[in-house]
Amino acid sequence: MQLKSGSKVLDLKFAQVMGILNVTPDSFSDAGKFKNLDIALKRALEMLAQGASIIDVGGESTRPGAPDVSLDEELARVLPIIEKIKQNSDCWISIDTSKAQVMREAVHAGASILNDVRALQGEGALQAAAQLNVPVCLMHMQGAPRSMQSDPRYANLYSDVKDFLEQRIEACLQIGIKKEQIILDLGFGFGKTMDHNFALLSATHKFVALGYPLLTGISRKSMFGQLLNRQLSDRLAGSLAGALIAVQQGSKIIRVHDVGATVDIIKVLNKVNSFNK
Repeated sequence: MQLKSGSKVLDLKFAQVMGILNVTPDSFSDAGKFKNLDIALKRALEMLAQGASIIDVGGESTRPGAPDVSLDEELARVLPIIEKIKQNSDCWISIDTSKAQVMREAVHAGASILNDVRALQGEGALQAAAQLNVPVCLMHMQGAPRSMQSDPRYANLYSDVKDFLEQRIEACLQIGIKKEQIILDLGFGFGKTMDHNFALLSATHKFVALGYPLLTGISRKSMFGQLLNRQLSDRLAGSLAGALIAVQQGSKIIRVHDVGATVDIIKVLNKVNSFNK
């Protein structure tokens, strides 16, 4: 299994790590730490040195209750750092956005993956993705960031998430996005209770069976804070356990804050698996 974007190829035979770079003042984990361009670039290069294959750049927080960000503000946050990373590395760069114009300008600046928490449902997003011809990540979210955690409920968790993703896959295929360019994300923490999140983690293999690479983003999330009674700064062990479970079940991209530790657990798992062939 591979991802392709122009001449770039990402081998998904083994799970890859996506490092999170939020250039926002209000992200849930590292709010404001990487607003400065030089500091943001240093962080991106650190994550690459630790083994990340992809840097995921985000300019609008999608934490519960997060306010909307204007188009101009989001562009001003993400374009300079994408250009800087591109100047210093040939790595894969992902743009975490739901706005069609941000997608277009970010790809022109050097991004090679579209990572959209709204699964290309925003105005013009589906058309932009088709025209840009780069891999896209479709995430499940119940509701919207401001209200998604108010009282999430499902008739059948697995079927509801699966049906949504299959509908978005079909929309992509109909407009000309190729099957091999589609990545799926179950949307941990996006309109889901703690039990919803852990139930989806346990069912990761069922979604892998749909035949698309799965991206799992559970780093430092409240599901671990609630289960383990841990504050945000003390959720590494829970995050690593979740990442290991996801990879064991077939997830191909793990989106994290703690790159080095996550790369280490994947290396250990790969070594063990090498004796089971």
